[in-house]
Amino acid sequence: MRSGIEVVSAVGHGVLHELTGVIARFEGDIVSVEIIEQKAPHARIVFEIDLPGDAALLADALAELPIVESATPVATMERIYGKRIVIMGGGAQVGQVALGAIAEADRHNIRGEHISVDTIPLVGEAALAAAVRAAARLPRVKAIVLAGSLMGGAIEQAAREVRARGLLVVSLNMAGSLPDAADLVVTDPVQAGVMSVMAVADTAAFALGRLKRRVF
Repeated sequence: MRSGIEVVSAVGHGVLHELTGVIARFEGDIVSVEIIEQKAPHARIVFEIDLPGDAALLADALAELPIVESATPVATMERIYGKRIVIMGGGAQVGQVALGAIAEADRHNIRGEHISVDTIPLVGEAALAAAVRAAARLPRVKAIVLAGSLMGGAIEQAAREVRARGLLVVSLNMAGSLPDAADLVVTDPVQAGVMSVMAVADTAAFALGRLKRRVF
């Protein structure tokens, strides 16, 4: 069972080593760890752990460490925010894609899904290529939508790389070579947002593999 634990600890060398030692004793498999705050004299660290036992027992054991001020079980980010869709590109197009994605995510979230939508307006080939690659390092990201009028070159290469790592890549129908590298190409930005959410939602009767074409 996946559990979250928030730890408030001292700041210093070896803190993570001591914390992870306790987690290992409880046979926990750390899925993610994030240092939310690290300002002397305290650090706030959130672990997400696949744990065979009770998270409260692990939290109690962590709290017994001299370096720990408190350890509290918390809901995981997967449980609260769920799957993430990241929309990036030109500001006007990003806004229109977000309009469709947020409206569609709301429809599925009412039915029990947990889908969140992130946006970042960006310009420039290098900045966009870096953002595409970074999306694959973000937790819980299932799809990215590239919204603009002209993209290719390094952005296309980055899109191919993240697709190979399992990310769904949706592109607006635009000039440049990027559409050739995308899983799905959609002309209307609002519809691109809607279809991106449908593609990752478990509550949607929609599967990319069943489509007879990928450009709309």
